[in-house]
Amino acid sequence: MAEEFWRWTEYRKTMDGVDWKSAEALTVGVDVGSVSSQAVIMADGKLYAYSSMRTGSDSPQSAQKAMDWALEGTGLTMDKIRYTVGTGYGRVNVPFSNRAITEIACHARGAHYLYGPTVRTVLDMGGQDCKAIRCDEKGKVLSFLMNDKCAAGTGRGMEVFADLLQVPIAEIGERSLDVDEEPRPVSSTCVVFAKSEATGLLREGWPKNKVIAAYCSAMAKRVVTLLERTGVQKDFAITGGIAKNSGVVTRLAKELGIKPLDTGYDTQLAGAVGAALFAQSIVKKSMSKAGAG
Repeated sequence: MAEEFWRWTEYRKTMDGVDWKSAEALTVGVDVGSVSSQAVIMADGKLYAYSSMRTGSDSPQSAQKAMDWALEGTGLTMDKIRYTVGTGYGRVNVPFSNRAITEIACHARGAHYLYGPTVRTVLDMGGQDCKAIRCDEKGKVLSFLMNDKCAAGTGRGMEVFADLLQVPIAEIGERSLDVDEEPRPVSSTCVVFAKSEATGLLREGWPKNKVIAAYCSAMAKRVVTLLERTGVQKDFAITGGIAKNSGVVTRLAKELGIKPLDTGYDTQLAGAVGAALFAQSIVKKSMSKAGAG
């Protein structure tokens, strides 16, 4: 079987030190993106378990698979979940959700949790688009801008390049930094033309690392243009899968003159975390109303 260079590792995790059995409210956030789907379980607003896997052709099925995997081995069942919020590209297709909330709001809220309350600018670099989001100290969206739907400068574009160059996608970032000098960025903004341009550079004798560097540089420059339109306020954080690409993040920081915040959490979880936190807020409101009544 031919190696699939684009294929990234799917994963799940149960966090240590969090006991769901003693929690007052268990909430779930499911982020069905165009490329990946995440399911997050929170116990009283604390991250308990999560999964991240590739989105298939069927959004409801992708949501269910991610949810089933997040629950695996925990002893927890869906009937114990108080509230579920769906988000992302396929948010209206999460069959077991109580409500759908936009990924803009969920990424801002999730970044606030993952990076802390100092975050004011969030860049969500997703599978099919990029969003620049301004938020306040509570993770509430103040304004946002989104790039066009072209896949260049997104996770899907990176997958196409990994396959074209036959370099595992997890190695793309580091390989792009292993060049003697920074090449000119690829000029095309459409992934089809960028792919054609990259093929031409390979034929000219460019080594793979140099071609990857040219593509990562182009991605960074496109995103900087988007961020400059919305205005970058410190502190600055990146969410989504491309946040794991050191080649793009390093160049982005250099272009902006601002180093993005680090987090010990997985950046791809931001949308699902934000959704689970919205679910937690809804549960708390209903509990306080019940108490007042």
